[in-house]
Amino acid sequence: MENLEQNGSFESKIQDLNSLIEKLKDENLNLQDSVKIFKNAKNLLKEAKSILEEARLEIFKDDDE
Repeated sequence: MENLEQNGSFESKIQDLNSLIEKLKDENLNLQDSVKIFKNAKNLLKEAKSILEEARLEIFKDDDE
């Protein structure tokens, strides 16, 4: 479970993703900033998925024992 906590919580990543989505909704946002925000969101999503996968493996590992 230590790995799950190491790089921030799943919940904080979801909050950050929601914040980035709100920024992308800004009609005055230029393309360069939009791309930067999108890349950040994509990385956060990847990290959140990884946390979920670790949690899933941890849950099912207990079933195998």
